[in-house]
Amino acid sequence: MRLSNVYGTTPLVVGKVTVTPRGADLAGTPTLDPATLVPVLFGGRPSVTIPVGAEWVSDPVRIAVPDDTDLVISTYFPGPTGPLTQHPTRYATGFSAAGDQAAGNGSSYQAIPGMARYIIEGVDVKSRVRGSVVLFGDSITDGVVSPIDQNLRYPDQLADRLLAQPAFRELGVLNAGISGNRLLQNAGTAGDSTLARFDRDVIGQAGVRTVVLLEGINDIGNSRGATEPADLIAVHRQFIQRAHQAGLKVIGATLTPYEGAGYYTPAGEADRQALSTWIRTSGEYDAVADFDKAVRDPANPSKMLPAYDVGDHLHPNAEGFKAMAAAFDLKQL
Repeated sequence: MRLSNVYGTTPLVVGKVTVTPRGADLAGTPTLDPATLVPVLFGGRPSVTIPVGAEWVSDPVRIAVPDDTDLVISTYFPGPTGPLTQHPTRYATGFSAAGDQAAGNGSSYQAIPGMARYIIEGVDVKSRVRGSVVLFGDSITDGVVSPIDQNLRYPDQLADRLLAQPAFRELGVLNAGISGNRLLQNAGTAGDSTLARFDRDVIGQAGVRTVVLLEGINDIGNSRGATEPADLIAVHRQFIQRAHQAGLKVIGATLTPYEGAGYYTPAGEADRQALSTWIRTSGEYDAVADFDKAVRDPANPSKMLPAYDVGDHLHPNAEGFKAMAAAFDLKQL
């Protein structure tokens, strides 16, 4: 397990961490059997102090993790923490309680739907076959407006496709989406820019063999079409180069339609088309996932098909995410 104090301003004291597979009671207070809680240790100790700007990797944790299983990770902070590194858009129920509850039965927890995930950078799982796919992107990859606790984001549904195929079921899927993320600039709570977080979120992940890039719509939309497609393409090219230098296969994803979204402009649509055309036709990516084609309205290609639109004309709904997951040729992963 990897814990993060990358954005903290003071050394972070973590008093205790436990982990257990999560049961079916996703929406209410979790019923935890203390006998099943596995302590997470750091150099054989239950507590750790993480320096400012650093990550910390735990000792190996012996716990069986069935396919497609959520984990309950409980962390106890014995004192003030200052700002915590977090993933703010989670679309899963979190739980909070005062005091040291990390080894308790969950009865004191208050359920908080969509609560941010604090300090957990990732969980590396040992499998029989080495290999994982990083899905790198913005809110569409992150799964914004996805139904809470149902795991219906496009990365989840791609994982479901892989699990259904014996030849691919050992391949891990890592969601590296951050809502609001951009190619060209850091964006506060929307995270570091694409290239600024490449090493941590791609190279730093365990067993990666392929990375998929779906980025650019926030640069286009927030600039109201003032962004030059050549600048966006330059970042894509750098992403490809760095992935290849690391020995990774890289798949480019075309940008999904967004006419009707709050930051839509005709000039921005022209930029979206220009970037997507380059992704499709340049031959610089090892493969292409044509998400634009997968979710657009054939009668009005600048718009998302209404059946796939969550309602804001930017983000797909669960059926739209399913169509995106279906756009992959699994052999290319």
